[in-house]
Amino acid sequence: MQYKAVLFDMDGVLIESEWLMRAAAMEALADYGVRAKEEDFLEFTGCGEDRFVGGVAEKYGKPYEKAMKELAYDYYGKRVQQEAHVPQGVREMLYALHDRGLKLAVCSAADLRKVRYNLQAVGVEEDLFTALVTGSDVERKKPFPDIYLEGARRVEVEPKDCLVVEDAVSGIQAAHAAGMDAAGVPTTFTPEELNRQAGPEYVIPEIRMLAELPGLR
Repeated sequence: MQYKAVLFDMDGVLIESEWLMRAAAMEALADYGVRAKEEDFLEFTGCGEDRFVGGVAEKYGKPYEKAMKELAYDYYGKRVQQEAHVPQGVREMLYALHDRGLKLAVCSAADLRKVRYNLQAVGVEEDLFTALVTGSDVERKKPFPDIYLEGARRVEVEPKDCLVVEDAVSGIQAAHAAGMDAAGVPTTFTPEELNRQAGPEYVIPEIRMLAELPGLR
């Protein structure tokens, strides 16, 4: 199988910042009187920040307000450049795939505001990607296929010719629902959990190894 496009999730894939988003969300929710715990967020990972923040707020009986998410982004934006971890070789991997003629897209359930924060932290220009698709571009979030189908549409590649790169079970499920293969990166879930719950076509120990997959060479 030779792929023509690679559609990347962002958090936990191109940048390891899930922990920082949890910390920012906990800080924001505390301002609303919610004393959340880190484990409260796990079931909402990969579902977009409205659910990531809102689902936890509702667990504690606090109705969700979009201002909660915006406040979490405020805290996140102040810290991401210094504190988020960019995996070794991620920039080189992206440029290698781009130079081979593959179309690249970010398909993140997060808002564009957060995607831009992250790309700045990774150190790559937006125009390296043919498309940036975010949670606000689709109505149904992962595990529904909408965001990846929109990504395929924007890069003008058939879904069957796209490879999705994901760290979350819900994201791999979304890729498969879109008719795409998926490569799982075990940053949020273990390889065993990814295989058992979502069955990606590939599991790569580190994101920099993505460029070595036969279908991307």
